[in-house]
Amino acid sequence: MVTSRERRGFGAIRKLPSGRYQASYQGPDLARHTAPSTFDTKDAAVVWLSDERRKIADAHAGGPAWISPAARVAAERAKNERETFAQYGTRWIAERRNSRGEPLRALTRKDYEQLLADYLVPEFGNKPVEEITRTAVRQWHNKLDKSTPRAATKAYGLLRAIMNTAVDDELIATSPVHIRGAGATVKKRSLEPATPAELEIMARHMPPRLAAAVPISAWCALRYGELAELRRRDIDMRNHVLKIRRAVTFPAGGPVVGPTKSDAGVRDVAIPPHVWPIVEAHLTEHVKRSPDALLFPTSTGGHIWHSGMNSHFEKARTAAGRSDLRWHDLRHTGATLAAQAGATTAELQARLGHSTAAASQLYQHAAKGRDRAIADALSLLAQKR
Repeated sequence: MVTSRERRGFGAIRKLPSGRYQASYQGPDLARHTAPSTFDTKDAAVVWLSDERRKIADAHAGGPAWISPAARVAAERAKNERETFAQYGTRWIAERRNSRGEPLRALTRKDYEQLLADYLVPEFGNKPVEEITRTAVRQWHNKLDKSTPRAATKAYGLLRAIMNTAVDDELIATSPVHIRGAGATVKKRSLEPATPAELEIMARHMPPRLAAAVPISAWCALRYGELAELRRRDIDMRNHVLKIRRAVTFPAGGPVVGPTKSDAGVRDVAIPPHVWPIVEAHLTEHVKRSPDALLFPTSTGGHIWHSGMNSHFEKARTAAGRSDLRWHDLRHTGATLAAQAGATTAELQARLGHSTAAASQLYQHAAKGRDRAIADALSLLAQKR
């Protein structure tokens, strides 16, 4: 049994058999509107009616149009059912494909997930994708830590890519991510390449089983993941060539062998004549006979992590007076030395396995025989040190 309704100056409150209170009022549309939920106390019902009365008064005074309680609840429910940016961004990473139509490599996926969690979700995570505005993006970008410009640029690039896909999915009409210069590549640090003499010193100060990694990385300009995945079967003993066919990445779950960074990364790299004896000696003294044996394994036979190689390289670079060098700088050194040996832009891109839309056409015109000539010229440079 319901108790009698208490009439008030605005609306009505009645106590239900459960002991809870129900509030209702006649709206501007002359229909009766009931609160979407009941109240523990009469005072709470009074507060709700006061809020509703204020909404009606504001509408009459030129403020926001009055919306019935039921319509507001329906709108809020619909909003909550819309996909949030956090949900869409997570799905975007899971469904993303590379230029070959393959799922993202484990390390790339991890980087995206980290950027999403650290930079984007804290600001936009709970918002429906369609509610992210240019103003919100600009304010977020202005708050980014300018002491880490590379990370900020990568986070902006990820946000732009996600929202561009949202346009393709017809979730939004246009992307709100348009800040002039925000996606520009951060200028890399100035680096003086290692000299041939410095490379020799660094190799001598590496453990014997890893010493050959320095000249191979530098004179053949390899990425670390390409070097760490080199196996005996990847060495063309007749033609003195490295056959780069795979690379290894190191996500949190452990090493993952996969394709090279791009299609252009699959290549044959001629080994300079002065480096070939080093390769031969290394194969004889430090590499198992199996065709699948890694050239530079750990003591247990697995892939050597970048951090493991660096722990030795730090001592080697210090011995050469080049504490400024990182392992990847050996590849940069190789590119610079190849350029000094007379390699053209197309030949450099082919030797290093760089890939861009424009460079892909240049690769087609890079004569394979020229890579051997470049390798020979590199040895001449080494002899002039």
